[in-house]
Amino acid sequence: MNQPNQTPENNSRKWWILIAIGIGTFMTALDGSVVNIILPVLRETFSSSISSIEWVVTVYLLALSGLLLGFGRLGDLHGHKRIYLSGFGIFLLGSFICGLAPSLNVLIVFRAIQALGAAMLAANSPAILTSSFPARQRGQALGLQATMTYLGLTVGPSLGGWLTEQFNWRAVFYINIPVGIAAILLSQVYIRMDEPSDKKARFDLLGAGLFTFGLVLLIYGLNQGYALGWTSWQVLGSLVVSALALSAFWLVEKSAQNPMLDLSLFSNWVFSSSVFSAIINYIGVYSIVFLMPFYLIQGVDLTPSQAGLVLTSMPIMMAVAAPLSGSISDRIGARLPSVVGMSLLSLGLYSLSGLTIDSTLTDITARLVFVGLGIGTFISPNTSALMGSAPRNRQGIASGILATARNAGMVLGVGLAGAVFTSVIGPSPDPSAPAIIAGFRASLLVAAVVCAFGIFVTASRSRKPGTSPRAAGERDHET
Repeated sequence: MNQPNQTPENNSRKWWILIAIGIGTFMTALDGSVVNIILPVLRETFSSSISSIEWVVTVYLLALSGLLLGFGRLGDLHGHKRIYLSGFGIFLLGSFICGLAPSLNVLIVFRAIQALGAAMLAANSPAILTSSFPARQRGQALGLQATMTYLGLTVGPSLGGWLTEQFNWRAVFYINIPVGIAAILLSQVYIRMDEPSDKKARFDLLGAGLFTFGLVLLIYGLNQGYALGWTSWQVLGSLVVSALALSAFWLVEKSAQNPMLDLSLFSNWVFSSSVFSAIINYIGVYSIVFLMPFYLIQGVDLTPSQAGLVLTSMPIMMAVAAPLSGSISDRIGARLPSVVGMSLLSLGLYSLSGLTIDSTLTDITARLVFVGLGIGTFISPNTSALMGSAPRNRQGIASGILATARNAGMVLGVGLAGAVFTSVIGPSPDPSAPAIIAGFRASLLVAAVVCAFGIFVTASRSRKPGTSPRAAGERDHET
C-alpha cells in the first residue's frame, strides 16, 4: 500500500485528519446512545406503544446495516472524501428534520435519512485514516478513533438526559448540528481529495440492491426474533427470503465484471479471520449491553440512573485501552494483542456470569472494567489487521465490511442473548429477580463460550499455510 510522505506538513495534517474523523465518530456514537435514553419521553410525547417506539432505533439499525457495503464501494469508485463529506451533510440534515418531526411515523422516516448519512460516514472513515497514516502508526490512529466511539457512548446517556430536562427531546437531535459543522470544516480543509481507484469501473447496482434487501431482512428477523418469537411467520419468512436474496447476491458477485463485494478479499485468511473475529467480539459486547440493564434494574433493584452510572465503567475502560493496544500492535504486530483482548473478553463474560443478587456494586463495576479492558485491547489491532490486509483500491469496501461485521455482531449478540434469556426465565410477564438473574447468568455463559471460540479464530491468522508474518499483518499490515 502506498503510504503518505512524512513531510512536516503531512505529519501535522494527519493529526488534523484524525481530529476531523474523531469528531464525526464521536457524533455518530453519541447520537446512537443519546436516542436510546429519550425513548420513554418519545413514548409519552406521542402516546405510542413500546413496540412502535422501538422503531425509532430499529429503522436506524436496518438502514445503516444495509447501506454500509454500498457506500464503501462508492468511496472506492468516486473518492472517500467526497462520499464522507456528503454523508456529513445528509446526517446533519437528518438530525435537523428529526428535531422538527411532528409525529412518531415522521420521526421514524427521518431517522432512516439520518442513518443514510451515518452509513456514508462509517463506511469511509477507516479508509481515510488508513490512507492518511503510515503503517507504523495505523493501529494507534484506529485506536484513537475507537476511543472517540467509546467516549460518545459514555457521554450520550447523561448528555441526553440533561438536554431533555433542560430543553426537550428535540435538543438531542439539534446538538449534532454545531458539532457536525465543525467536523465538516476540518474535513474539507485537511482531508485530501483522493482519486477514484478505477475510473472505468461501474457501481454494481444489482449486487447492492440484493445485498441491502437480504441484509435488512436478516437483521430484521434476528432483531425481532426474541420479541415476536423465533417460529413466527414474520421472523421465519424474513430469514428464508433473506437467505434467498443473499444467495443470489453471492452468485451475482461471482460473475460480475465490477462486483460491489470483491469476494477475493476473503481468500486472504488475515482479512477473513479479522472479519469473523470482529463479529464474535461484538456478539460478546452486545450480549452485555442487552442483558446488564435487566440484571441491574430488575435483578439487583438499582434505579435507572444508578444502573447507567455503573454501566459507564465499561466504555471508559475501553476508551483507555484502545489507543494503548493500537500503539502496541504497531510495534509487535496485531495477532498477540488481538488474542489477549479476545481472551480477556471471554474470561470477563464468564466472570459476569457469576454475579448474584448479593453482588456488591464494587464487584459488578470491577468485572465490567475487566471486560472493557478486553474489548479495548482487541478492537484496535484487529481493525488494523483487517484494513492493512485489504488492497489500496478496496479500502472503502473493507471499511464497509468492518462496519457491517459490527452491526451483524450486535444483532446476533442481542438475538442470542435474548433467546437464551427468555428460554430460561419462561413465559411469565413479570419474572422474579432470581429468574432474571438465572437467565442473565446462562446467557452470558453462552456468550463466553462463543468468545472462547473467537480466541482460536483470532490466533489462527498467522498460522494459515502459506501466510507470512508480513502478510498476516504482524508488523506493518501493508499489502
